[in-house]
Amino acid sequence: MFDILIKNAKTLDGLTTCVAIKQGKIIAVASSLQDDAAEKVIDLKSKRFISAGWIDDHVHCDNDMPLYYDTPDEIGIKKGVTTIIDAGSTGADTIQEFYQHTREAKTNVYALLNISKTGIIAQNELADLKNIQKQLVKQRVAALPDFILGLKARMSKTVVGENNYIPLEIAKELQAELHNIPIMVHIGSNPPELLEILNRLDQRDVLTHCFNGKENGILDQAAKNIKNCAMDAYKRGVRFDIGHGTDSFNFITARYAKEAGITPYTLSTDIYYKNRESGPVFDLATTMEKLLVVGYSMSEIIRMVTEHPAESFRLKNKGKLEVGYDADITIFDIVEGTKELVDSNGNKEITKKLIIPSYTIVGGEIYENEPIPEI
Repeated sequence: MFDILIKNAKTLDGLTTCVAIKQGKIIAVASSLQDDAAEKVIDLKSKRFISAGWIDDHVHCDNDMPLYYDTPDEIGIKKGVTTIIDAGSTGADTIQEFYQHTREAKTNVYALLNISKTGIIAQNELADLKNIQKQLVKQRVAALPDFILGLKARMSKTVVGENNYIPLEIAKELQAELHNIPIMVHIGSNPPELLEILNRLDQRDVLTHCFNGKENGILDQAAKNIKNCAMDAYKRGVRFDIGHGTDSFNFITARYAKEAGITPYTLSTDIYYKNRESGPVFDLATTMEKLLVVGYSMSEIIRMVTEHPAESFRLKNKGKLEVGYDADITIFDIVEGTKELVDSNGNKEITKKLIIPSYTIVGGEIYENEPIPEI
């Protein structure tokens, strides 16, 4: 007998599927299952969509941090998101306490370790190079190898002060010494210049805030085209991540990028309590709607929040709706409706398609999202 059977679920390619779950794992995926005995049956009546559990690979959810913080389940299971990755809120000084706090969450929580030992207790954590203690970083990664998935380096003027790109060079040294651990790099105000940052990134490195509207972003605002250094980085395999945030997603940049053939590898929110409650982020589904209105397909977008972040950050049992994977699943509706979407710079778009998560399943535990439309 299955623990859970989800039947008559829609896939984005127009098929109907059934998914069976036992002991927190997916044990069968098929158009129909002869043995349909289960303790819990969810019949979606060929009206609701199913995907692997959504992954938001750039959030801020350490409640002990003074600037950017939130409660994991508020941005996780309550929003259709099964897995979140805190992107550098904490450094070596506080990562162990953060890890202990996350054990209480129903959402899967992981972390990217800020290369500054202080984490983001102030905006300028990399203005003093003494905050980067390489040996301490290595010790924390060794102590929490299943929790710390990578490193985070924030490369903008307000963060690095007079240090320009030097913190990034140290971060890249650490990456190599830690067996090519994944790294996410934030871009913002200059210096360091975007060119200097991108020249130091390699294939598979993650560039977050890729569609910001800043002068130091990927869009040449005078020429109205994507900068050559950004196209070169994209073509050589640097992975572009949305990282919407309060100040880092711009519809104009996104449209020029789409026209230039750029498809972000991952879609993330850079969410924390303030931009969740007051916008412009609100949740992962709203950020997905923004890329949908820009012109990316729903199939592309789902990959950006499932298999791609799982692959980028080496989450081997997540990101796919396949036998043997963790039973992390998002069930959602795509419905007709009208909604105003606002980017980080106040630009507005109207979407006619709404993405509404209805069930979040984490390790075989079912959580219903409110309100759930009738089917």
